[in-house]
Amino acid sequence: MFDGLHDIDWASMEHAYGSAEEVPALLTALRSPDAEERRKALDRFYSAVHHQGSVYPPTAASLPFLFELANGSATPDRAAVVALMVSIGRESLDRGFEDDGTEIEYYPPTGCAQAVAFLRERGAQFAELARDPDPDVRLAAIAGLGLFLDDADQAITTLRGWLAAEKGIAARLRIVEAAATLALRLPTASQQVRDWLADLAADPVQGPATRLGALVQRARCAPDEIGEGVVPAAVGLLRETVRAIAMRPIASGPSRPAAPTDGVAPQIVAAFEDLDRHTRVYAPTTALLRTFHEALGARVAERTTVLAEQLSSPDPGSRLDAVRMSGELMRTWRGDHTRLLMLVADQLATADQEVAAEAATVLASCHPIAAPAREALAAHIDTHRAAHGPHVWAAPQAPLRRTHQEAVRALARLGDRRALPSLLAALDSDIDAWRAIQVAGHLPQAADQLVPRLCDHLRRIDLSQQSTEMSANAILSALTALGDPAAVPEVVDTLGAAMGHEQHRVTKSALKALRAFGSAAAGAKGTIRSLTTATDAHVRPAAVAALWAVGSDLAEVMPLLLDLLDDRITFRISDAADLLGEIGPPAAAALPRLRDLLTHDYEWVRVHCAAALWEIGGETEAAAVLDALLQAMAKNPATSNHVVACLDSMGPLAAPALPLLREQLAQPRRGGRFQSIEHDEELQRVGRILIARLDPSRPEAPAPRTV
Repeated sequence: MFDGLHDIDWASMEHAYGSAEEVPALLTALRSPDAEERRKALDRFYSAVHHQGSVYPPTAASLPFLFELANGSATPDRAAVVALMVSIGRESLDRGFEDDGTEIEYYPPTGCAQAVAFLRERGAQFAELARDPDPDVRLAAIAGLGLFLDDADQAITTLRGWLAAEKGIAARLRIVEAAATLALRLPTASQQVRDWLADLAADPVQGPATRLGALVQRARCAPDEIGEGVVPAAVGLLRETVRAIAMRPIASGPSRPAAPTDGVAPQIVAAFEDLDRHTRVYAPTTALLRTFHEALGARVAERTTVLAEQLSSPDPGSRLDAVRMSGELMRTWRGDHTRLLMLVADQLATADQEVAAEAATVLASCHPIAAPAREALAAHIDTHRAAHGPHVWAAPQAPLRRTHQEAVRALARLGDRRALPSLLAALDSDIDAWRAIQVAGHLPQAADQLVPRLCDHLRRIDLSQQSTEMSANAILSALTALGDPAAVPEVVDTLGAAMGHEQHRVTKSALKALRAFGSAAAGAKGTIRSLTTATDAHVRPAAVAALWAVGSDLAEVMPLLLDLLDDRITFRISDAADLLGEIGPPAAAALPRLRDLLTHDYEWVRVHCAAALWEIGGETEAAAVLDALLQAMAKNPATSNHVVACLDSMGPLAAPALPLLREQLAQPRRGGRFQSIEHDEELQRVGRILIARLDPSRPEAPAPRTV
């Protein structure tokens, strides 16, 4: 086995973390009799050689040896090896080729083309693997037929035979998925596969799961042909499928070894725990239903109908997966999500803590639109406190603790004071206090109770330890949002400690907080001034902004800002432009340089400078400002939030922006910066106000269609 393995110059190739010289050892370990050695080798291969789906030259060069392992009867875990090959091939097709089949050229080059060519040469071997005596190997190999076999007739014949022979739901769903993949990849197979899937979906002899799978995969093949009867049919088949599948309790244990916690920030540990949770799938129909939602796309009302059925399932795992899908829908697509929000909020009352916790997490992530769930969250928290006492935030039962904490955080993000008692309990007990700190800034009405506690936590942070950076930044962020000058002395002390330990990010956060306190932080002016010449890229502009906020000394600040406008680092230019816009007409000395920067090759610089130009120069600069804004927004919609904020201040002069504004609001997907729900909701709000103001003779732009 492995002839020629050491003839390859692995050291000359690189994977995600550098030299690929370890690959021969990893491949050899995959046939080890020691299960733990095999697990570690497979994990390392996925994390380095196939990192997040990437296909490097050594990934492709490994395929001949992976095939040897898959076909070797003495190889343990053959199914895992087959699944790895399929993953490499699928990712190579997705990442390495355009829709028309032309190769995408990357630098440095990837191994996608090499991997696809190798696997297609061996497409027929996946048919052999799919007849393997080991059911796990068969299951792993099924997808390979749709991805790699170029003989459409052979592939369809084999798939039909497999479906007739296989009885397991998972295998049957994989088979119809492979058929749809084949139809999408090979136009010559398309109509035959689509007809077969339509026949399967209508065949009462088939089980409901198979019929549902065929219906969904038929929709995947031709999303534009999804008719009015498809969703009701899918809902009916889903209902039958749920009745046919045995319910299983949700396993709360981790699916991978826990990350080490010594010296690691609690936020990092929690992020790995969240990642583990979100990689688990609890229901056998979940992958299929995800495919259905992808095919339905912008049909928000129909997708909500499907999710309503999923959320009413008697199976807790199905409901948990549906809660996550609901969050993905609301965060990705525009529309009226009130019904879905309430359906998710109903899950707070379930007896299964994992489902309730996920519901609260989704409501928190959707907080800009989650107001309809406010009372359900408050009632859920009150029930916990009544049943388990005022310290339920620190409950010893992990599921209960997580459920309560997530609900409190969701309510706090809505700015609801009823979250305060649990937040105060967290800050006083110092148990999972970092979770409370992350949302404390949403309750400025309770600053008198929160600020002293936050300052106490800030005082106890040891900035000599790098692992404390995230905690310090989170507290400073909360204090900035609360805006209470009572925090100034503690923030000044933290600034000094951060400078002493060269914690530049904490230094920046402290400066941002002092800027928010304005003249109340004037006593720190000397320290702030000393940082206006800092070498750290982020500290210097933050110091200049804080210096203006605490002293408003134009003569001192203007030279510093003009110097930043000449910087090569783009975010420094943007930060300086923002502050110049805040200063307004007294900053007229910057006008010539700002005009020049409207030709900068980076649209983000142009947007920030255009906004500053308007705030300083007003109507005389309107034509150039408007041209820069609209060009940037058309080129990069992520700039939309900044653009509409400036347009909002331009009044009637922004009228030429109407067509682009209407175009933006007509998009069904969320837009704005990062395409986040928060930025998109603000973009829609301001955009509609602008349209109504600029063209009152025409009705406001309609909300995007949801059906």
